[in-house]
Formats: sequence, structure tokens, C-alpha cells
Amino acid sequence: MSESSIKIENVVASTKLAEEFDLNVIESEFEGAEYNKQKFPGLVYRVSDPKAAFLVFTSGKVVCTGAKNVADVHTVIGNMAKKLNSIGIKTVENPQITVQNIVASADLHTILNLNAIAIGLGLENIEYEPEQFPGLVYRIDEPKVVVLIFSSGKLVVTGGKSPEDCERGVEVVRQQLDNMGLL
Repeated sequence: MSESSIKIENVVASTKLAEEFDLNVIESEFEGAEYNKQKFPGLVYRVSDPKAAFLVFTSGKVVCTGAKNVADVHTVIGNMAKKLNSIGIKTVENPQITVQNIVASADLHTILNLNAIAIGLGLENIEYEPEQFPGLVYRIDEPKVVVLIFSSGKLVVTGGKSPEDCERGVEVVRQQLDNMGLL
């Protein structure tokens, strides 16, 4: 069992950086920022190092998406606050950052029989309709994550609030498939 069996693909986090924002001001000052109130109520701003995207709302709330780890989320939100300060917009001192969702992938390195898994896991926690979607959707209660299981042995874990949640989700699947003799 390797230390980290998962690869984080996306971290979505939110915070409140101010009481309110004038998105027109931010759009005019931040190169590449996009704000079209008719299309979407927030301003979209992408950064490259580390790579992430922001949705900035008039309420002062900010959603950060696209980061590959939790540390990067803290870095880019800190950088965003500094950049706002540099154009004269005051921001919250130590904003509370909440991870809303982590999407991760993993690979069991084996071909899986999804029909057998669907029967073995029991129908109450799974959805498997191969005509609709090629993966089996497995909802786990603890940790509260959803794991998409593909016949290639690849897994996608979503809904985790921490990398550990995603790791544990993969472990639950691995354990259950092993117990059923399907690994």
C-alpha cells in the first residue's frame, strides 16, 4: 500500500475577504478579470502561479477553484488579498478559509467487474447504469465521499473536505473489493 494512493485534481474553497466588493473596479484593475453581470453574478479571475481561478462576488465572498492542494489555496487567497490591498481595497485580516470539496483520482491497477461490484456492495449505496454512465457511483457515509469506480480500475473521489477523506474513501473501496475477492 503506497503512502499516498491519490492524486488531488481540484480543491474548491471559499472565504470572505471583505464586507463588499465593487466588481467593476476590480475588473478594471485586474488584467484578465472577466465580469458580465448578465451572464454570471460574479467576477472570474485566473492566476497562474500556483494555478487557480477565483469567483469574486459583490458580497465580499470569494470561491477559489482549480488548486491542486490545500496549501496552494491558502497561498493564492493570500496573494489575492494582497493584490486587492494594492488597488486600495481593504480585506479581512486572517480570513477563514473553508475547503468545500476535493476531487481526487486513484488507480487500483486492475480490471474490475462492475456488475459483480454492484451486487456485492448492495444497491442502497450505489448507482450503476452502464447505458447512462460507464462508472459505478458509490456513496460512502464515513468519510462522506462519493467514489466513481470504473472497470479500468481507476477511481474518482469527490466530496472530501480533506485529502485524508479522499484517501480513506479509496481505502474503504479497496477493503470492500478485497473482502469480496474482486481485487
